Amino acid sequence: MWCVYILLCKNDSLYTGISNDVNQRFADHKNGKGGRYTRSHKPVKLIYQENCKTKSGALKREREIKSWNRQKKIKNLNLNF
Repeated sequence: MWCVYILLCKNDSLYTGISNDVNQRFADHKNGKGGRYTRSHKPVKLIYQENCKTKSGALKREREIKSWNRQKKIKNLNLNF
C-alpha cells in the first residue's frame, strides 16, 4: 500500500512525500538519506499519513497537496502539530 505523508521539519516547514513504508522513509529522512530538502531541513515529526491504493494514486495526491499553500494544508488535512 502506498501512502502520502507530511513531515514537520525543524524550521517549522512542511515536507510532503510518498512511500510504501512510511516509518522506514521517515527514518531515512531523519538519517539524512531522504530527499534533498530534508537533508537541510531536518524532520522532527510525522504529522500526516494518507493511504492510497496505487503508486500512481499516491503521486497524484502528493502533487495536489503540494500545490496547496501551508494554510490550506493545515485546514484541509486537519493537521495538528
